[in-house]
Amino acid sequence: MMINTMKRVLPVLLFTALAFSSAAQETLLKPFILAEKGAGEAGAKVGEVKQKLTGAGFEVIGEYSPYPAATVVVVTSDALKQNAAQTDYGGFGAALRVTVTSAGDAVQVAYTNPVYMAHVYRMKSDLADVATAMRSALGDQGEYGPEEGLTAEKLSEYHYKWLMPYFYDRLNLVEYAVYQNAIKAVEAALAAQKGGVSKVYRVDIPGKEQTLYGVQIHGSDSITKCGGDQYIMERIDFKDVKSTPHLPYEMLVVGGTVYALPAEFRIAISFPDLSMVGSNSFASIMCAPSAVEAALTEGAGGKLEE
Repeated sequence: MMINTMKRVLPVLLFTALAFSSAAQETLLKPFILAEKGAGEAGAKVGEVKQKLTGAGFEVIGEYSPYPAATVVVVTSDALKQNAAQTDYGGFGAALRVTVTSAGDAVQVAYTNPVYMAHVYRMKSDLADVATAMRSALGDQGEYGPEEGLTAEKLSEYHYKWLMPYFYDRLNLVEYAVYQNAIKAVEAALAAQKGGVSKVYRVDIPGKEQTLYGVQIHGSDSITKCGGDQYIMERIDFKDVKSTPHLPYEMLVVGGTVYALPAEFRIAISFPDLSMVGSNSFASIMCAPSAVEAALTEGAGGKLEE
């Protein structure tokens, strides 16, 4: 009887051990990659970074300074755009953000982790080839952001906490009759800085009626103030290595509809270990979700409800 029991139990134990071993070996990903950190002049470093990126085949499509210590350079490539075109909302992953940030006596160069973002945006490819190209161009001193990374599976089904939005819980900002009308209205609203929102970059997804806009949220009035780039980052970007590649925010035009990701999701994917309450927590930007939505609604050419 004992021998038969052991024969039944041993395979179960072996399977369990293998499962734990496999889980332990599963890659944990973080949102950002530090390219370099050291002495230097930020302005010169920006020029150097742009030269390296274009030399590696990336297209610089936008640049802005959300606040004095930071510059964000946004790039795309044929590989990024082609991958973006393969899924319904892959356009959110059509651009990468590269940043130069002055922090203390050092200049930090960092960029969004393509593999992390590919899983967050549920893209068909994991963008490993793009990650290799970025690493070759700028360097890689390691991934950073949260203390512990997240698996690809968790990223593809990510939400910050119970009842918080998922990737598919997108904000439907404005609806237009057709794609061309949507593009015309968004361009006009951004040029006029409606809602205190201005254009940083634009990427048209090949073969689809889909366009990604990166925007600066200035937070220039009482309604949108705490959705502003600087307002948010002053409160939650408190670690020594700065998470500047979180910026800028995006709007995605799909057909005649302009979408954005809820702040509860879009901020959380960059700061997944941010505490809910306390200093430098989500509680410190509790008003951000409604402010971001208000700003982007106007930035998309819509009007706020009375």
